[in-house]
Amino acid sequence: MDFELTDRCKDFQERLWAFMNERVLPAEELYEQQLIDAGNPHAQPPVMEELKEEARSRGLWNLFHPDPRFGAGLTNAEYAPLAEIMGRTIIASEACNCSAPDTGNMEVLSVFGTEEQQERWLRPLLDGDMRSAFAMTEPAVASSDATNIAMRIERDGDSYVLNGRKWWTSNALHPNCKILIAMGKTNPDGPPHRQQSMILVPIDTPGVTIVRELQVFGYTDQEGHAEVDFDNVRVPASNLIANEGDGFLISQARLGPGRIHHCMRTIGAAERALELMCRRASERETFGAPVASRANVQDWIAESRIEIEMIRLLTMKAAWLMDTVGNKHARTEIAAIKVAGPTVALKVLDRAIQVHGGGGVSQAFPLARMYAAIRTLRLADGPDEVHKMTIARRELRAATAPAEATAGAR
Repeated sequence: MDFELTDRCKDFQERLWAFMNERVLPAEELYEQQLIDAGNPHAQPPVMEELKEEARSRGLWNLFHPDPRFGAGLTNAEYAPLAEIMGRTIIASEACNCSAPDTGNMEVLSVFGTEEQQERWLRPLLDGDMRSAFAMTEPAVASSDATNIAMRIERDGDSYVLNGRKWWTSNALHPNCKILIAMGKTNPDGPPHRQQSMILVPIDTPGVTIVRELQVFGYTDQEGHAEVDFDNVRVPASNLIANEGDGFLISQARLGPGRIHHCMRTIGAAERALELMCRRASERETFGAPVASRANVQDWIAESRIEIEMIRLLTMKAAWLMDTVGNKHARTEIAAIKVAGPTVALKVLDRAIQVHGGGGVSQAFPLARMYAAIRTLRLADGPDEVHKMTIARRELRAATAPAEATAGAR
């Protein structure tokens, strides 16, 4: 693996850093104030639309999409350093139209959508004219096993009828959210991995009800995490994505890139936390000496740098493998970074909070909100335990395989 970034990646890095320093980071306080002034935590602050327009004018748009017809056409290894930069603040990804769950939904529609679906839903998403949500997780079953999904999707003439309940449908409360990609069962009696399908559901379809907003450690996120009820929701049969029974396959295709995108952003969050920790430790004194002079604080700083470099290398390896041998053959590395990335970022954030004292858990600094957001990543797109199980099963297979089959293996 060559660790040298491509010239194209370096160019995007330079332009993205300029955008971040000149426009995005200075807009953080205004973004929060506009949310407060709106009196609605799910309002769209006007400054975000200004940032989106600026990002487009600078060519910093749809950076995540590997297909040049739809986005920047970057490889995973080229996108990784850019996602890291955007991960330093909660507003940068939306400004560049690189926010989850839209990124995953756009990739699903790019690969599996019909021409009609792409024209009606993909194009407005690519243009940033609307937002979307992904309705997969359910409150009544352990959704870490996707075969548990219970919502019914039943064919009725030229329509499908949906009945069931979802939650953690992130982005469903964003004022620009217009479409849901919902996963449910079309054939409950089929093989376990062929029972599920995915279908497009406009959020204003009769029978779709936002039951409540789910908070994260007391935080109400702007995009919202909704519990959604589907009561005899009827949509055209043409809204089905691919074929009946393809839902599980589509979910795996969708979640692989999504997982590594999350991990790329957590590195940026960890880097910012380390910077804030160093700054705070240098500015404050305790018992007649700078906090930065304390051995335990220096240990935290050193350990944070070591651990960030480790997860960056693992992320880059996973991205490189996805580019060179495909997501399937990078499955172990994707699972590993999905566990390691948020775990390390949380450790760095926890140290930074401690150095900040009471301020660290308040709204005076971004650390507490960052901690809450990244803690959810140990559950989102599969909990740590499922990813560890994936890794362990591969290691066990390798250890018990015939010697000749593992010759030359790592």
